[in-house]
Amino acid sequence: MKIKKLGIIGLSICLLLGISGCSKTSNENDETIELNISAAASLKEAMGEIEKEYKKINENVSLVINYGGSGTLQQQIEQGAPCDIFISAGQKQMKALEEEGLLLEDTYKDLLKNDLVLIASKDSDIQSINDLLTDKVKHIAIGEKESVPAGKYADEVLTNLNLKSKVESKLVFAKDVKEVLAWTQSENAEVGFVYYSDTINSDQVKIIETTPEDSHSDIVYPIGIIKSSKQVNAAKEFQEYLLSNEGQKIFKEFGYKAVN
Repeated sequence: MKIKKLGIIGLSICLLLGISGCSKTSNENDETIELNISAAASLKEAMGEIEKEYKKINENVSLVINYGGSGTLQQQIEQGAPCDIFISAGQKQMKALEEEGLLLEDTYKDLLKNDLVLIASKDSDIQSINDLLTDKVKHIAIGEKESVPAGKYADEVLTNLNLKSKVESKLVFAKDVKEVLAWTQSENAEVGFVYYSDTINSDQVKIIETTPEDSHSDIVYPIGIIKSSKQVNAAKEFQEYLLSNEGQKIFKEFGYKAVN
């Protein structure tokens, strides 16, 4: 009898250990996956909504988003900063990473388009881009053209409209497009060049003009997965979501346009 009882007890212990083992495996599979995303500063509001909606369908995926000027983000990635996905506001930065072999093959895709607009504070009496030549405007805020795509596009506009040499002394340079917006809202600069999407949630500025499309390069936001990512499958799934109708619908609500 004692032997039988010992056998039953031993079997019970084994079964409990088995169940415990199964539970551990299940929990491991349910562990949160952390995706590190480096995204252009202009995407902050849209990505905040994307993050909320994506959590509803992928509870185990946590998005850690680092915002900044696209050139600054590019340098961080080149220097080995943790990053699974890069979303730039310009092609230059993504192409540089591709040429350096830092992108996962076949993951460089065009995600969004945008417009560049000239803005002023809501009570400003500035009426057109030609007012840049007048005494109404003493400071024109733009992003650093080497590291901020919006700054590059603004520089192209001023050059192609034959305004740059006439207003160069008025230019003040910001680290990213959100800083341009802040300076214009606070009237530290009378005007600034930002993306249309930056104006959607601001009631402190007004759009003076939308720059002509033929006055600057195409404003396209590319997306790519970093080759060194340890979460490639999750990164691909998130990229597919951003390119899907669901993801594109959210971006549209924040002032972006589809690539096609």
